[in-house]
Amino acid sequence: MLRISSSLPRALAALTMIAVLGSAAWAQQPPTVRIRGTIEAVDGSLLTVKSREGTDMKVRVTDNVAVFGVANIAISEIKEGSYIGVSAVPEPDGTQKALAVHIFPEAQRGVAEGFRPWDLRPNSTMTNATVAQTVAGTDGQNILVKYKEGEKNVVVPPGTPIVTFLPGDKSELKPGAKIIIFGATRKDDGTLEANRVNVGRDGITPPM
Repeated sequence: MLRISSSLPRALAALTMIAVLGSAAWAQQPPTVRIRGTIEAVDGSLLTVKSREGTDMKVRVTDNVAVFGVANIAISEIKEGSYIGVSAVPEPDGTQKALAVHIFPEAQRGVAEGFRPWDLRPNSTMTNATVAQTVAGTDGQNILVKYKEGEKNVVVPPGTPIVTFLPGDKSELKPGAKIIIFGATRKDDGTLEANRVNVGRDGITPPM
């Protein structure tokens, strides 16, 4: 006769409790903070940043922080198959009117893919997706982008900032640099920590 150990129910209960506690801990992870602003001072790994809203913020970068330069690039570099991010506002006809476009390096293909609200300005959106088609139009470049859940038609008016990310290093984290940090984390002591900082090159303010 098959005998079931009396310890099995206790073991299953323990595993269930671990899973529940793990899920609760995951759910309680603090939201990340998006920071746009100018570096005012650097003290070792601690950056003092004046945010675009005028708030003084202290951000500590990790030892292995990834620094990327944000540089201008020609709109002609947006080709079929490019993986891009589009900051935009929705138009009445359902298209997205681009406020800025950033072209991801190939190594970052698939990063944050999808369509979501964005905080560049009121009612703005962000679409990270692959270019399926691009053609010149009367109001600018018309781009069809596709992501896992769907697709968007984007109009890129003349003069829209077009940028890309280039490898950088910590030496670019200096007073006067314009930066965007997409996801700083707030630690238990209230400080902010970042493992990636994007720095505008040649005086550029990252437009996304």
